[in-house]
Amino acid sequence: MSRAAEESNRRMLRARDAMDHSYAQPLDVPALARIAHVSPAHFTRTFRATFGETPHRYLQRRRVERAMYLLRETDRSVTDICFDVGFGSLGTFSRTFTGIVGRSPRVYRGEAVATGVPTCFTKAWTRPHT
Repeated sequence: MSRAAEESNRRMLRARDAMDHSYAQPLDVPALARIAHVSPAHFTRTFRATFGETPHRYLQRRRVERAMYLLRETDRSVTDICFDVGFGSLGTFSRTFTGIVGRSPRVYRGEAVATGVPTCFTKAWTRPHT
């Protein structure tokens, strides 16, 4: 791997790490591009080439993964979970959740069973594949 490719990967990883840690915060491409020290257009192209999905889609998926955990492990309302994971409206949350998981948050909660399995295994088994 060339030094330039390695540096580009590091920059994209920094931005992805920021999304992982601050998924519930409002994040936009210009802010993420600043973290990666590249232009917004270059960031979007490079992020997609590096990780196989757009920054927006990655952030949505991370938020849905967190919502899946909260739906399985807590009895908090779907609306509270929606806003806690960073969605601005319940409609957008439900539509995005259903698109990624294949069922609505309420149906998912009804079908999900909290298990005593280590979190790393649960995340691997339940991770949405899009």
